[in-house]
Amino acid sequence: MFKVAFDKEAQKEFLKFNDEAKNLIARKILDLQSGNFTGDKALKGKHKGKFCKRAGDYRVIYLRENEFLLIAIIRVAHRKEVY
Repeated sequence: MFKVAFDKEAQKEFLKFNDEAKNLIARKILDLQSGNFTGDKALKGKHKGKFCKRAGDYRVIYLRENEFLLIAIIRVAHRKEVY
C-alpha cells in the first residue's frame, strides 16, 4: 500500500475537472495507491524519473519513492496539455 500526496498545483487542476473526469482519475489514483502500476509509462527527457498513468483522455504524472512507499502526484491534465 502506497501513500498518495498531491502537489498543490496538481490538486487545483484535479478539482477543476467535471465529475465524470474526476471519478475516472480518482479510480486510477486508487490503483496507484494499491500498487497497480501495470501499463504505466516511464517518461523521458526533462521528465526522466517520473511516470505517467493514462485515465481516458487525461494523464496523471507521478513520482514513485520506493523507500517511503509514497506517490507524489505532480500533474493531472488533458493529454494534449500535460507534457
